[in-house]
Amino acid sequence: MKTYAIGITGPSGSGKTELARRIQDQLVGATLLSLDSYYLSQAHLKVEEREKLNFDDPSMLDWDLVVEQITHLVRGEAIDHPIYSFENHTRVPETVRVEPARWLIIEGIFALHHHALRALYNAKFYVHAPDDVCLERRIERDVVERGRTRESVVWQYNTTVRPSADLYIKPTEQYADVSVSGVQPIDHSVADTLAFIGAVSAATPTDTAIE
Repeated sequence: MKTYAIGITGPSGSGKTELARRIQDQLVGATLLSLDSYYLSQAHLKVEEREKLNFDDPSMLDWDLVVEQITHLVRGEAIDHPIYSFENHTRVPETVRVEPARWLIIEGIFALHHHALRALYNAKFYVHAPDDVCLERRIERDVVERGRTRESVVWQYNTTVRPSADLYIKPTEQYADVSVSGVQPIDHSVADTLAFIGAVSAATPTDTAIE
């Protein structure tokens, strides 16, 4: 079975995760992995020290494990996927078994950052949205899902999230095969993305493998 690897990125709050989920719903048997699960373990630090870390810096990810596991999945080999706790800011001992699938979707703010990861993709997408839209979406998510205050979210966005996006994330749009708007109707972005995936899969030999 040929695995088609799809990378979806964009700044925090741009709509990349929603797009990835909608694409997963449209591709039968697709597996969706978030790079958020691959943050380095911070168990050696006290909780208050972990809270001060800049998680919008790509050096915070375990890139060796990312590339290793995505390579295994593309080759048709199962992996034990890590689980990261944002409540405790560290990796938990448990893992999740992930079997290879025809469609493998990787989403995250750094999905197009690392050259070795980009080399594994068959299709690469970038979702862009204005900073003010990204901020409001992040506030809504973090206040509701992570129990944070609006003030703390705004402070973090202005201090680390937006500067890191300008430095590390927005420049990766140059590597995307297709860029879509995170503020246009989601159905339009899904259609544009699926059209490109269909064209790529139709043009890719089914016996292609990574050596």
